[in-house]
Amino acid sequence: MAFNIDKFAETSARVKWSDLDMDEFLTNPLSEDSLRCLRYMCDVEYHTVCYMRDMLVTPSHQDQDVSTFMTMWNREEYWHGEALAEVLGMHGIVVDYDEIKAKRMKLGWSESLKPLKQSLLSNMVGVDFIATHMAWGAANEWSAVAAYRRMASLEKHPVLAVLLQRIAHQESRHVAFYATQARRRLEVSRKAQRLTRFALRKFWAPVGSGVMDDREVGHVMRHLFGGGGGAHEIDRLDANIARLPGMAGLQIFRRATAPAREAPVRDTVPA
Repeated sequence: MAFNIDKFAETSARVKWSDLDMDEFLTNPLSEDSLRCLRYMCDVEYHTVCYMRDMLVTPSHQDQDVSTFMTMWNREEYWHGEALAEVLGMHGIVVDYDEIKAKRMKLGWSESLKPLKQSLLSNMVGVDFIATHMAWGAANEWSAVAAYRRMASLEKHPVLAVLLQRIAHQESRHVAFYATQARRRLEVSRKAQRLTRFALRKFWAPVGSGVMDDREVGHVMRHLFGGGGGAHEIDRLDANIARLPGMAGLQIFRRATAPAREAPVRDTVPA
């Protein structure tokens, strides 16, 4: 089914939480492990602007549908960060946007040069890069939907569950765009299939890797995707990727998350 980009743009809206009884978190607070995951998710959502920045120097920004989608997508992801920050605030955890910006600065020259490297490489590849971008985005968004739904299921908090399902619903719309675009572009180009398969197999990692502390990446993977239920979810995510043209047999989620999910718990919350 075709994705209607005009309808998506017209219906893009801030995720709603004003109708929820947020005071429920005062009498029924979340577990420390879940709060740690939510802080990770919040920071990742706020970092979306960096991903948007990198895409603006690639062939993707020249496609009207893609550029329209990315504009709305960036806004919605920021609003997701706001909603999660509200939940964290109810637990006395203040999310300081300046602190998040400072975290980006600590990444140093590698982060500063990233747009330049992205521009050079993607423009050498040409229009087939868009297929890789779309498949990569689909992988990220599939994993985001799974993470939010797993959190809602594990915590079973009446207010958090509603909020996370609302966020997951918006993320599902993002999946629909990315997957539709990826499928259409991969179907018509063997070169795009080879490039995308190589990129996903060699370089894809859980969203937030490279920005967040490795201990936090590991904690999220273990908390949300550890155990039998989590392993089943990982297999389902890999099946989604494998159904894209030319991606049969890929197990990027299992490969990328196995070390963290299977490692013994020895980490602590960073100071």
